[in-house]
Amino acid sequence: MKKHLPNAITCANLFSGCIGIVLAFKGELQAAAYFVILSGIFDFFDGMVARLLNVKSAIGKDLDSLADMVSFGFLPGVLMFQLLKASDYSSPYLPYLGFVITVFSALRLAKFNNDTRQLEDFIGLNTPMNTLFISSLSFIADDYPQIVSSSLLLLAITAITSFLLISEIRIFSLKFSNLSWEKNKIKFIFLILSAILIAVLKFVAVPFILVIYICFSFLHFRGSKIPAE
Repeated sequence: MKKHLPNAITCANLFSGCIGIVLAFKGELQAAAYFVILSGIFDFFDGMVARLLNVKSAIGKDLDSLADMVSFGFLPGVLMFQLLKASDYSSPYLPYLGFVITVFSALRLAKFNNDTRQLEDFIGLNTPMNTLFISSLSFIADDYPQIVSSSLLLLAITAITSFLLISEIRIFSLKFSNLSWEKNKIKFIFLILSAILIAVLKFVAVPFILVIYICFSFLHFRGSKIPAE
């Protein structure tokens, strides 16, 4: 029974992503964002449970990528499609550029599965963090509608995040091999700052957290070279 538990959690990630997609197509972007969070929780725990139970498998790895493609590949593309659809540019074709995020998410996940340099940490922005950032835009629109309604800004976000997904920027994983403060100081400070920002700003905090994540990753790996592929 225990060997199926991680895959069941992965399937819960996939199921949550499907619900998020339906909500996003209905225009309920903020409701969809909560299912992004739920998918992220399931995505975090499936790998942890597999490691704890020592039941990692090739099928589990492939299933995880397929689930991530829905929850953190297709779903952010739909969210950006809807944001562009509601933006200040009236072309009926412009919103489809939102699915560029989906394409680059697929490239990112394929690269991750075959890149032996990413066993512990990431090279390029991970898809769950990118999706969380895209989903935060609908909340930012409540307070700053003039920003999120700009088609140029949304297209710039699409281009930048797509680049980050397949970039050679080294990003630390939030998996902990131990709880040593000295070895994980940067990660702990990042988590504390993120928690404070979320408590104060809620979803609006996500863009700031993304910037901090990239900056802290640079500090974490400062002086370290990216391994040869």
